[in-house]
Amino acid sequence: MPTEPTDTRLSLDTRAARNLATTTKTRPQMQSISSRWLLRMLPWVDVRGGTYRVNRRLTHRAGRGRVAVAQAGAGDVRIVPETLTEIPALRGFGDAGVLAAVAESFTAREYRPGEVVARAGDPVGETCVIAHGRVERLATGRYGDAQFLGVIADGDQFGDEALTDDDPRWPCTYRAATACTILFAPREALHRLAERSPALREHVARHRESLLRPVNRRGEAAVAVSAGHTGEPVIDGTFVDYDLHPREYELSVAQTILRVHTRVADLYNDPMNQIEQQLRLTVHELRERQEWELLNNREFGLLHNTDYDQRIYPWSGPPTPDDLDELIAMRRKTRLLLAHPKAIAAFFRECNKRGLVVGSIEVNGHEVPAWRGIPIFPCGKIPISAGRTTSILALRTGEDDQGVVGLHQTGIPEEYEPGLNVRFMDINEQAVMSYLVSAYYSVAVLVPDAIGILEDVDIAAPRS
Repeated sequence: MPTEPTDTRLSLDTRAARNLATTTKTRPQMQSISSRWLLRMLPWVDVRGGTYRVNRRLTHRAGRGRVAVAQAGAGDVRIVPETLTEIPALRGFGDAGVLAAVAESFTAREYRPGEVVARAGDPVGETCVIAHGRVERLATGRYGDAQFLGVIADGDQFGDEALTDDDPRWPCTYRAATACTILFAPREALHRLAERSPALREHVARHRESLLRPVNRRGEAAVAVSAGHTGEPVIDGTFVDYDLHPREYELSVAQTILRVHTRVADLYNDPMNQIEQQLRLTVHELRERQEWELLNNREFGLLHNTDYDQRIYPWSGPPTPDDLDELIAMRRKTRLLLAHPKAIAAFFRECNKRGLVVGSIEVNGHEVPAWRGIPIFPCGKIPISAGRTTSILALRTGEDDQGVVGLHQTGIPEEYEPGLNVRFMDINEQAVMSYLVSAYYSVAVLVPDAIGILEDVDIAAPRS
């Protein structure tokens, strides 16, 4: 831009005057700061010893996990042998050679949408693992009406009764909802492997014995209680058995080294303290990472540590009011729902189609959307897959309600915020000061039904 000659101006140019004026300025801004609702809504437990142990009642019923499947080519789909221990009858079995032989007994079949995989009441002749696709579970009601029991998908298995029962029958009908690839292991082949392997035979026998032990509806060791009696009968004695190997959570850490040149700290501290502003933005970045870890860390993150029995799939694809109702109904006292903003928008679209109005609720002075009176908090750290699907989490929180709790330790040396400290390290030969900034944290699920996940939620907007 050309400048006006100085000999024609009658007063000082504003651009020159600005060099001498004090500007009105903001603190340094940061675009990546999010609402961090998970950190704000979790109750935090002070872990004095750095480790948090979750004691539970002894559980006899083995949970059902997901079997991994590897695809070497278009028609070459195989079981990853080590993951067969996710089948309840094989839980804890460690003979890699036998597991490899079991994996080899599986063969793949293709199903078109609507085809029946297994029919209720028929003999269970095979153990099945879904390699790809979605399968519906159907039953006939008491009055002859069709009942929809839910959807299972990649990695889920059914028919493991073929290993344990003498005359197993399919409890419901399994029907392909999409194009499916399903792996089958014949019952006879599994029994032949058990006959050749004493270790497998003994392991399955122990599992069958565990199925006969009295348990409550959650699979915990039953407590004998007498009720409704009269007179003076002998009342059974009992005790509550505990898990001998409770899970322990060690505090994780996120760290960085903040560097500030002494010249900057000495000369440019008015009107804003440079170290303070650098530290403020660094702490924000650490807290953002902390929330990401609480969700995505494979060791303790909620997305990876939710019990598979607490994971469900949407009925059709996008998150509908029916899906959220089912997710909420799986636990008592659901305190909050956590979803990616795009998943929330997809849920709103489904409500709009049905003419439903999503409510709202005030939380800490903020108006947030709510469903059935439960707030739905946005969280952009829940990942979206390449297929445009994501997850919605439902949480019960707090130690008193046997929910989900955040873990940190307060009172650590040179603490800057709860669970976060800042330590001066040194000044190097280039006159640069270094500060070690550390955040210590973890998250624990006290009982399995404290958290549930609606998985594979389709968030792609349909074309109009």
